[in-house]
Amino acid sequence: MKRLLIILPILSLLVAGCYKEPFANATINPNPAWVGENITFTNLSTNTGYSEWDMGDGTTSSSFNVVHYYIDPGQYTVTLNSYGEKKGTSRATFVVDVSGSALKIIVKEYIDEYVIEEASVLLYTSENDWYEADFDKAVGGEQFTNSYGECMFEGLSSQKYYVDVYYRLGNDGYVNWLLGEEDIGWVETQEVTGGYDHTFIAYVDAVTFDDQKKSTGRPAVRPPLRDVSQMKGTGAGDRAPRENKISTKIERK
Repeated sequence: MKRLLIILPILSLLVAGCYKEPFANATINPNPAWVGENITFTNLSTNTGYSEWDMGDGTTSSSFNVVHYYIDPGQYTVTLNSYGEKKGTSRATFVVDVSGSALKIIVKEYIDEYVIEEASVLLYTSENDWYEADFDKAVGGEQFTNSYGECMFEGLSSQKYYVDVYYRLGNDGYVNWLLGEEDIGWVETQEVTGGYDHTFIAYVDAVTFDDQKKSTGRPAVRPPLRDVSQMKGTGAGDRAPRENKISTKIERK
């Protein structure tokens, strides 16, 4: 009986000695990454039977390894909790840097395809916002085209955008609204995923403004279409398709 009493405490000590606390660890590739780019989170935790991830953008995962991408640029703190098979928790945090994408806009007149200098360009994140054309809802600020008819938006999220172009000198000018009314594809960009050189050609119509205000600046809200008349054009439904979305992959250094 005495032997049994002695052996039992020894066995308990041996079992306790075999248990090892969990240790959370992981690798992240690539880091930094582009918006919209798949990132592999490889779990290197030891002595764990279960892990949980908080990706820092409102999403979580209970998978051991995770492949995840971020829509918006910024710095994200990722938390990995690894739980021991019996007890104990280990936590590790990682910072992921996500770079925004860029989009070059080239403004061209639809018929003769000459470029428009000093045109005002706005980007909207939804078709509905484009229709409302509220200046305050535009992202990336107002940009103006250079002598090549180009302007650049940087630090963008991975998504499609809707382009609004406005130029006015007196009662004459250029807009892309009439094209957009015919087919949203004339103003809707490609998916602006990071890691690509994106170019969008925003075709415009030469127009007259019928409101007689002789304004030169962009209004806070787009004027009604009834106040705009085409100076020249082929009319709705006669627009020949043209490639206006160009994306070239950037080789990672």
